[in-house]
Amino acid sequence: MKYVVCVPDGCADEPFEELDGRTPLEVAVTPNLDALSARGTLGRAAVIPDGLPPGSDVGNMSILGYDPARFHTGRAPIEAAALGLRLGPDQVAYRCNLVTVGADGTMEDFAGGHPSTEQAAEVIAALDAELGGDGIEFHPGVQYRHIMVAPADLAESDCVPPHDLTGKPAVLPSGPAARRLVELMEASKSIVGATDLGANQIWLWGQGFQPAMANFTERFGVTAGLVTAVDLVRGLGVLTGITVHDLATATGWYDTDYAGKRNLALQTLREGTDLFVIHVEATDEAGHAGNTVEKVRALENWDREILGPLVEGLDDMGAWRLLLLPDHATPLALRTHTSDPVPWLLVDSAVDGPGGVYTEAGVADADVVAGHRLMDELLSVR
Repeated sequence: MKYVVCVPDGCADEPFEELDGRTPLEVAVTPNLDALSARGTLGRAAVIPDGLPPGSDVGNMSILGYDPARFHTGRAPIEAAALGLRLGPDQVAYRCNLVTVGADGTMEDFAGGHPSTEQAAEVIAALDAELGGDGIEFHPGVQYRHIMVAPADLAESDCVPPHDLTGKPAVLPSGPAARRLVELMEASKSIVGATDLGANQIWLWGQGFQPAMANFTERFGVTAGLVTAVDLVRGLGVLTGITVHDLATATGWYDTDYAGKRNLALQTLREGTDLFVIHVEATDEAGHAGNTVEKVRALENWDREILGPLVEGLDDMGAWRLLLLPDHATPLALRTHTSDPVPWLLVDSAVDGPGGVYTEAGVADADVVAGHRLMDELLSVR
């Protein structure tokens, strides 16, 4: 038996005026997803437990089968693991975005103009040279997403994710560590602003100590791999012992290599891995940007470039099961994440389910299940 988990990040949405009161899932032309839904089992999943922030760190942890209420300590330490950083008990990691804040204090762009990873790495190196020391370290990640490691006494602060502030006043950190964090953010302006990037400073948030998570294979009894362009998801792979497969053409943006991710999944499964996770960020980025066209296009790319050929390749290998769901909703109107339950789909190649329609409205009457329970459901036929 082969298993695939498909994660169209942030694809769930709300009825949107620009789409005549429909959601992107209702508008997108997705014949392969429709066919899978007609033969599968559908429902709603609470991937974001009560009391936790509606982020991809929490949602993807749920999808991988780990209860965030037990394992989640913060977003940044997960991303730090993806960079090969092992934090000591006296260290805390912060997510360090390159952002654009307007002269009036408005968060204009939480992604700082989407610099290339290579461009951003030069800026992070400059930040480390100028602002590093006394336990402060800056480490380059992907595009606008980076990591700052700091002494543990800077852990206690309330920080607002920059993607929650798009078009709004940029609310600075508060709490015991806030003074030092704001000093670093202010000092970064002369360094980041001197470049030709769209960004003009850093934004610190998502802090935490590195969690201890059980090995995936030991926990579930199957070998696993994943592909993503996002350090957050890579970090979850590192922390759980899931093999992280690199794909140079995976960008984390609208132009990511859908077909390359599909081919990598099929190749890895053919070579003996039991389970593979395909994560694509494009739908989430489009939701944050309020870009209706790109969110619909990303769903159609999923359908055409991944789902159709993926099923054909899986059929050639024998029996398979597929689980598809996003890690949270990213509504176009809100341009940020919500904690609302998301639709999930489970398909078994040998046993048809009751079928249904994979949209928010299509599962609106279904009972809500805890997101971290779905991995057990996927693997229940072993």
